[in-house]
Amino acid sequence: MNLAALAARLTLYERLMRLDKPIGTLLLLWPTMWALWLASDGSPEGRIVWVFALGTLLMRSAGCVMNDLADWRYDAHVERTRNRPLATGMVSRREAWILASVLTLASFGLVLSLNRLTVLLSFAALGLAATYPLTKRFLAIPQAYLGIAFGFGIPMGYAAILGTIPSEGGWLLLANIFWAIAYDTEYAMVDRDDDLRIGIKTAAITLGRYDVLAVMVCYGVTLALLAGIGLHRGLGLVYYLGLAAAAVVMTYHYRLIRGRDREACFKAFNQNNWVGAIIFVGIFVDFAIRRAIPWT
Repeated sequence: MNLAALAARLTLYERLMRLDKPIGTLLLLWPTMWALWLASDGSPEGRIVWVFALGTLLMRSAGCVMNDLADWRYDAHVERTRNRPLATGMVSRREAWILASVLTLASFGLVLSLNRLTVLLSFAALGLAATYPLTKRFLAIPQAYLGIAFGFGIPMGYAAILGTIPSEGGWLLLANIFWAIAYDTEYAMVDRDDDLRIGIKTAAITLGRYDVLAVMVCYGVTLALLAGIGLHRGLGLVYYLGLAAAAVVMTYHYRLIRGRDREACFKAFNQNNWVGAIIFVGIFVDFAIRRAIPWT
């Protein structure tokens, strides 16, 4: 294989792993960072942060490959996904299985540098990533399952820092579940017509004309849970300013999705990167101020 052919092949693998579309990695990363900073009172060990950051990239990539292996027959009939490498046959299923295995093993190698509880939790994380694509066949709102899968870095983060998972970790995971239902319903609104035709279940289909209302309610519950965590931990003004800024972005989403236009709904989905980032900045800066000014 010459260099040009190799480069073309690697480009296909890049697309299969969605490296050209980092939004999914970011939606996995931010809740994990929330957990690491909260669990460590704003001072996580750098090594642990890098393990989780790289592990997030690897496992999100593996999850994308697993998703396409499960959905390749459906993807060919959906406007947004019909040009994916597996759907077009440009990458074989054998290649995809090998790629998913390599990515998973690389991620597991990183986890082995952490404590025993985190290693054990990584098996559950793998199970969630592997089974999520199948839930779209039988769960009315598979987005809830996605919230667990995309948020499993939260209990793993607490475990890596504390060696246990406090109740706060459970509440943070619950907040992430509601957030995921909100943003992935926006995503599902893009594909609603195609999903109806091929028989895929999504929250956008299940909720029908109440989809926009449900998205906004889920955003509200997310913020309420995060505010409750802040009260429990005694976090300061900066944290709540972060939540307020995130609320502004979420409120803007109502303007984007109320007409159910595909492009507008997809724009709203992508903006959730800013929601996660703003909340993280609030956590990060709040703890940084506490370290710099101990009496705050």
